[in-house]
Amino acid sequence: MITGDPLVTVNAPRIGLSGEPFVATASPKLSWTTVSRTGGWLQAGAEIEVSRGGSRTTATIEGDASVFVAWPFIPLRPRETASVRVRVRGADGSASPWSEATEVTAGFLGASEWRARFVGSGSDEPHLLRTTFEVRGAVRRAFLYSTAFGAYDARLNGAAVDDAVLKPGWTSYQWRLHYDVTDVTEHLRQGANTLGIELAGGWYTEEFGFRDRARRFYDGHPAAAAQLVIEYADGTTARVVTDERWRWSSGPVVAASIYQGETHDARLHDPKWTDPGIAGDNWSPVVPVDVPDVRPEPRTSQPVRVVQRREVVKVITTPAGRTVLDFGQNLVGWVRLTVTGPRGHTITLRHAEVLEHGELGTRPLRNAAATDHYTLRGDGEETWEPRWTFHGFRYVEIQNWPGAFSPSAVTAAVVHTDLSRTGGFSTSHPLVERFHENVVWGMRGNFLSIPTDCPQRDERLGWTGDIQVFAPTAAFLYDCDAFLRSWLEDVFLEQKAANGVVPMVVPAVIPQVPGQLEPVAAWGDAITVVPTVLNERFGDRDALAVAYEAMKAWVDTVTVRTGGSPLWESGVQFGDWLDPDAPPDQPGRAKTDPGLVATAYYYRSADLTAKAAAALGRDDEARHYGDLAAGIGEAFRSTYVTATGRMMSDAPTAYALAIVFGLADGESKSAMGERLRHLVRSFGYHIATGFVGTPIICDALTSTGHADAAARLLAQTECPSWLYPVTMGATTIWERWDSMLEDGSINPGQMTSFNHYALGAVADWLHRIVAGLAPGEAGYRRLRIAPTVIDVLDDASAWHETPYGRASSGWRREGGVVRFDVEVPANTRALVRLPSGAEHEVGSGTHTWTERHPRPRRTRSELGLDSDLATIVDDPEAYQAVLAAISGIDPERAVAFRRATRWTPGRSLRDPLSHTPLDVVDAIEKALAALPAGELP
Repeated sequence: MITGDPLVTVNAPRIGLSGEPFVATASPKLSWTTVSRTGGWLQAGAEIEVSRGGSRTTATIEGDASVFVAWPFIPLRPRETASVRVRVRGADGSASPWSEATEVTAGFLGASEWRARFVGSGSDEPHLLRTTFEVRGAVRRAFLYSTAFGAYDARLNGAAVDDAVLKPGWTSYQWRLHYDVTDVTEHLRQGANTLGIELAGGWYTEEFGFRDRARRFYDGHPAAAAQLVIEYADGTTARVVTDERWRWSSGPVVAASIYQGETHDARLHDPKWTDPGIAGDNWSPVVPVDVPDVRPEPRTSQPVRVVQRREVVKVITTPAGRTVLDFGQNLVGWVRLTVTGPRGHTITLRHAEVLEHGELGTRPLRNAAATDHYTLRGDGEETWEPRWTFHGFRYVEIQNWPGAFSPSAVTAAVVHTDLSRTGGFSTSHPLVERFHENVVWGMRGNFLSIPTDCPQRDERLGWTGDIQVFAPTAAFLYDCDAFLRSWLEDVFLEQKAANGVVPMVVPAVIPQVPGQLEPVAAWGDAITVVPTVLNERFGDRDALAVAYEAMKAWVDTVTVRTGGSPLWESGVQFGDWLDPDAPPDQPGRAKTDPGLVATAYYYRSADLTAKAAAALGRDDEARHYGDLAAGIGEAFRSTYVTATGRMMSDAPTAYALAIVFGLADGESKSAMGERLRHLVRSFGYHIATGFVGTPIICDALTSTGHADAAARLLAQTECPSWLYPVTMGATTIWERWDSMLEDGSINPGQMTSFNHYALGAVADWLHRIVAGLAPGEAGYRRLRIAPTVIDVLDDASAWHETPYGRASSGWRREGGVVRFDVEVPANTRALVRLPSGAEHEVGSGTHTWTERHPRPRRTRSELGLDSDLATIVDDPEAYQAVLAAISGIDPERAVAFRRATRWTPGRSLRDPLSHTPLDVVDAIEKALAALPAGELP
């Protein structure tokens, strides 16, 4: 028996993917993390004990497996509750005590148990459903299974059954629908009981599409289904199901729409509508509703919840005299009001992400009204918040508030799928720190039931390209394995319906948009990239196994569409979408050839499919797709790359794709890196990449020895750059580099969002390369730690809750010495490579090293109009002196000069100033002459 303070302990095991109290499968996978106070601890074996039905069973496993361990017991039966605990043995002879137990209940129904009918009012209007039933005898347990084609909530005897919202979430309703399961034992009472359901249209009745092309996609009216299973103490079971005996009534929700908002009339609210004593004589019989022929299945991901409340930070009176509340953070959700006023008085709430010229900036919302209305019942203090819509906003305009307004009367609800935070990054550089926080908030706002592109305008769709580039960042920041696995199920179904094509959005609800069901590179490739990321970051090999046929189907489909050519240069392509040089109304006009982008992704998906086949033991298919990738790579190089490593499409994204995807090797990779560094400098260290180039540009630079250029890109604050929005007050990642112009006006394009996470995907580079924390094997079973010291930062660190426990890596300057701190979780090992090239193989525990890395000594020769343009831009003080001199005389000319000049070697500063007024030229010359020469501090 182990007593005292053990050296080795095990945390309570995780059962299944989501960590929720109900599991969706009979044999859920098990995972656990070990904490050891001795370094280098490795597991030699483990005992797993399950308690169920009053008996205990123990299984013993040998070896180091502790992540996604197969269920070693008899499968769970529907509604069976099991309690699991673990203890481990170390290779060093150590042993842990038993962990705390984790209890779960089988949340699935038996094969023939679903008996509920889908019922409703037969209209699209929000309404209430209810039934009354008797409880006769002592209840041992009771479970409610409920769902809807639409959005619903359930109440039992006046009490909400859970804290989830917008249930059951959005899936491809024509093929797949989730049900929720809740233990409602505590809500039942002897005698009469009432079960009620509030029902709204949600995504099911929404109109999808852009501007005048928006249409209903799903046919039919909203409908709900519920099944209450009551297990009595005497061993008998009773069921209450939705059927023709239920009744319906209109309620206080007059109108509800995801995009338009919610209208609530509290005069129509009956707080006792689910009390058993209500007769319900004015309620009408429900009608069976025709819905898709889908058997509901248990939800496998975490639900959507209100996860935070935020207070008003500022009350603004706009130039037009309107009252606007600033919550200090662009967020997703709604606001809650506490108000007193006369009966029939209506308050209106309008939402927006930004202010433009001091007023609410609603133009980017397009057709989304994002407006809520609340009509008071007038009987004292009232508290209300919408529940059938959501908004993306920082600012809320309040119209018609009764009496004096107090900011304490309003709070903002932050709403998203309730994922656990698993990673972070920190630095003392305030702008970079805020940028990373913006990435986090962007993910929070767009992980609401499905991974969306934006949360505020008339879109909010599951664009596959966005999550394709952002998946690695997402997997570091939050426990999103179950979330993305669930969404991928819809991707598979939509792909099958589209004959192998992965739609641009999933669920695929905009077929009227040209090209929606055509294969599009970088968007459709989500089918190969996302499962690969889930295996790499979570150790979820099943994600690959489940997705493998879909991965093959995508690559095979592209092969057919190219006519067997290894080049993909046909069809609808977005290319390097949102290149900063593209006109506002033509976001696809990028510098990089779209055929090059498509062919690079064709190669990548073939390569990832080959690797998945190898991991799954499908050797013949691994060879087939490996050979296909090799052929694509050879054609890519012969078509797009010259003998000297110059890309035919001479743009940063082209080089980044070739370098990061493995399409360049040996001397060509080095030459490409040099050319990429040249181009980055020529653009003045401003972003010159779009949707597919931006996430990987810094990876491409650092992997070819140009971390200095990546650092300058990171630290740039002029537009376009990652930090420009931060300097403009952004608290999320923008869709466009210039979603807001420098004069405070909103980009004139028709497609502008202030909460789009895609361009924040570079955060993965901050985690893996700058802080240096990366998986060396699937699921971080082995870590690869290789921090990169960059001159624009004094420190950088990252932490991540790996499937094996917490890992961290960071560095901090202490004069000319840099200290490196690493934390490795138990049952793993890490290969640490320091900037000097020194390598260390280490086990679990904390480790510290120091190396001398003084900042490079800087010298400056005398500068003037004949100085090389590259010399000027590589000297931040000289560059700023030139722009300040121009701006001091003509600010607009300074902006134009900054945007138009290509800072290439071999040209003098005098060249781009040839048509500049002499007073401006003289000012520049004087500004440069005033800079000190020689060795700089």
